[in-house]
Amino acid sequence: MNTIETLTNKQKNVIMLGLTLSVLLAALDSTIVSTAMKNITNDLNGLDLFAWPLTIYMLFSTIITPISGKLADTFGRKLFFMIGAITFLVGSVLCGLSQSMIQLIIFRAIQGLGCGILMANTFAMIGDIFPPAERAKNSGIAYSAFGLASIIGPLLGGTITDHFGWRWIFYINLPIGFLFITLILITVPTIKNGSTARRSVDYAGTAVLIAGLIPMLLAFTWAGKKYQWSSPVIIYMFAFSAIMLIVFGLIERKAKEPILPLALFKDRTFRVASTSVFLSNASMFGAVLFIPLFVQVVLGKNATNSGMAMAPLMLSFAIASMLSGRVISKTGKLKIFAVNGFIITAIGFFFLTRFDASSTILQINIAMIISGLGIGLNMPVFTLAVQNAFQQNQMGVVTAAVQFFRNIGGTIASAVFGAIMLSSITNGIKKVDLTQFSSSNPPFDFSTMITNPQALTNVNTINAFKEQVPPSAMDDFNKLLLRINDILSTSIQQVFMASLLIAIAAIAISLLLPNHSIQEKQRQNKSKLNIDR
Repeated sequence: MNTIETLTNKQKNVIMLGLTLSVLLAALDSTIVSTAMKNITNDLNGLDLFAWPLTIYMLFSTIITPISGKLADTFGRKLFFMIGAITFLVGSVLCGLSQSMIQLIIFRAIQGLGCGILMANTFAMIGDIFPPAERAKNSGIAYSAFGLASIIGPLLGGTITDHFGWRWIFYINLPIGFLFITLILITVPTIKNGSTARRSVDYAGTAVLIAGLIPMLLAFTWAGKKYQWSSPVIIYMFAFSAIMLIVFGLIERKAKEPILPLALFKDRTFRVASTSVFLSNASMFGAVLFIPLFVQVVLGKNATNSGMAMAPLMLSFAIASMLSGRVISKTGKLKIFAVNGFIITAIGFFFLTRFDASSTILQINIAMIISGLGIGLNMPVFTLAVQNAFQQNQMGVVTAAVQFFRNIGGTIASAVFGAIMLSSITNGIKKVDLTQFSSSNPPFDFSTMITNPQALTNVNTINAFKEQVPPSAMDDFNKLLLRINDILSTSIQQVFMASLLIAIAAIAISLLLPNHSIQEKQRQNKSKLNIDR
């Protein structure tokens, strides 16, 4: 029997390599698939299900996060990490073997489950293995993998698809996955609480939580796209979700081993951290989702340029995450990074609200760098805060809960921001007087071009319509396109404004974070912990 303290620095470095690779691989599969979807839908004849392989992955990875965190606390972190890794790799192989879109969607759900289990347990495992001072530095390194994945994911996906076929974007996971599984299996100790008592599983709470989350996340995903926000389908899904979540709360109050203990919310650090990460991810999605759209549709740049516009944000995010982790390790200060991170993010988003059709790529890059620095500075903070505030035997559930609220924030924001943009576009289009664009002889009918406001955000749709315009009406088309660009610019600016307001709200919330320092301290349950090789 050994103790955690017997791990050498070399062993800890190997552990961090394995954990960082697991984060990188799981994060990659949320971005790498996007560039291959056109080839996938063409090969599997599934254009009508285009969004589902992406949606289902995020849906299931979000749902499983709080569940796996609690189960890992009960049955062992290393065990559940391995379950997540194997599930992810099995899902990857099955995705590569898919012969229909339905199969791919089912297998992406399996892959998403593996991703959620990996994410929940990776950061909790960092909390297990490393003392508080080292924990901050290594959390920053692991979080930087998210930024790296966002940069190389689309490029890697396109390259692999073009040269080897889309199936290899899934098969490529196998060698990397086997590497980090081997590293973790050999190096990471198994933590036991020393109790021989039979452990209970909150099956009822788990089932009801799943029943409540699936319709809620689907409703936010579909609202404003597949269905109107006011449609009966969306209303019923939200209503059912609300009922299930209320029932979940009642079950958790009486559960012997609750999946998400309601007592966590009595802790100020947990409340502030959960709210802050929700707002952080929500505000970030305003930039991540809509800057590429702005570059392509408003500025008229190609897809490559729109992708490159995001690179400064993700690169500065990755650098800031690593730097903040290292500085926190030395100073022990958390609150200053939380507050200042949100302030810098808000400054970056303020610049975004000033963009219009005359903006340059350089201006966008500067705003992206500022925003990425702010987001990266506070990214590790809140996970570290809750890990420092709770007992060792709650490490998994509190870490997973923070990750869960982070994911929920992004899911809800993407739907709400999309609704804001489309509502603004619709109102703007209603004010367009087409008689101002009828100077050609005979006048060309542009009404079909503005029938579907959502189609105006698609460059391919605009170009397809342009091919139908006769040369005599091309001047009118260009004038109308400028008007539409102004409408689109204004609409996306409203999204950026919403992101700015959320970031400002996050500043106010983060000010409530207790001003505790991360200190080297003895674990309160240290005497109960044993390590098996």
